[in-house]
Order: sequence, then C-alpha cells, then structure tokens
Amino acid sequence: MDDALVAVLDELHRYGTEHDAGKADRLERLRNLEPDSAQVLAVLVRAAGARRLLEIGTSNGYSTLWLADAIRSIGGHLVSVDLDADRSALAAQNLDRAGLRELVELRVEDAGVSLRNTPDESLDMIFLDGERTAYADYWPDLVRVLRRGGLLAVDNVLSHADEVSAFRSLIASDERASEAIVPTGAGLLLAVRNPSPE
Repeated sequence: MDDALVAVLDELHRYGTEHDAGKADRLERLRNLEPDSAQVLAVLVRAAGARRLLEIGTSNGYSTLWLADAIRSIGGHLVSVDLDADRSALAAQNLDRAGLRELVELRVEDAGVSLRNTPDESLDMIFLDGERTAYADYWPDLVRVLRRGGLLAVDNVLSHADEVSAFRSLIASDERASEAIVPTGAGLLLAVRNPSPE
C-alpha cells in the first residue's frame, strides 16, 4: 500500500468517524468499515486470489479502496454497488485520488437487481455491507453467483446480531456453505461456498 493511499484512507477514516458521530439517523451516516476489518478483507482477497469481486454497499468508498488495492496486487476487478448516487460519486472521487479508479466499476442500482443479473459461479468473493434486512432475500443469489470455493464476507454480524439472525440461520442450514465469525470490528461473518466433492 503506497503512502498516497494510506493518507486517503486515514483521512476518510477520521472524517467518517466524526461525521457519523453527529448523525442521529443511521441512513445519514457513512457507516464505514473499521480499519481492522478492512485489513482482514484485504488479506483474504490476496490469500484467495479473488480476482472477480463484488461489493454491496459502496458508501464513500472507504472499504472499496481497501478492496481495490488488494485486487490491484493480483490483477483483479471490483464491482461496487450502492443505491445512493451521491455516495457513489464521492467514492469515485476518492478512488481517483488514490489512483485506483480504473480497477473499480461503480454501479448505482439495487443490490438485489445486481445479484440477479450476475451469472452463476462468476464471482470469487463478495463483500456484503448494505441494508441488513435484505440479506436473507439475497441468499439464494449470493450462493448462486459465488464460484465453488468462493468467499462471502459480511460486516456487522456481532454489532447487529438481531438484524442478521435469519440470514445466519439460512447460511448455517445450507449444505452448500460453511461459515465462521471473525470477532474484529463490528464482526465479520465469512462463508465459503463449499467445493464439490471429488
């Protein structure tokens, strides 16, 4: 990670923390990923060789920058989806500042639509950090679009455990997936689409 990117990430983290502290309505908050969770995701991208990556929930691009830097090191490409056009535009500016814009396709669209339009087994990794109440509805498409051995990472599973309990139950009961929680930041759920038996 170069010095310019480190500076942008530090600035965005400070700004996001200060910005969110003054907002009572959670929808007005940037709700950025915690730096320790972002580091875990970046390592996972590199370790898994995840060249085809989908992020659901761009916001101002803080996590997008971490993911883009990771895929740059392995020759990958990232699609990041958010419903808020203003936030997506802000993410584009931040990606430009960090010199990572060419690695990321930003889409302003509903995550459910984006997932439905994604081909079967076409993604190596998905980072899910959107509206938690929709996650259970996303599950059939999430598992469908991940390649066998592909990884799903979900933020806020400890901080908002009640909002993701139905979603976690779906994963736990699905023989196509194995999951574990990493107690970093607000809690990362990692689920892998099981490889086919030999």
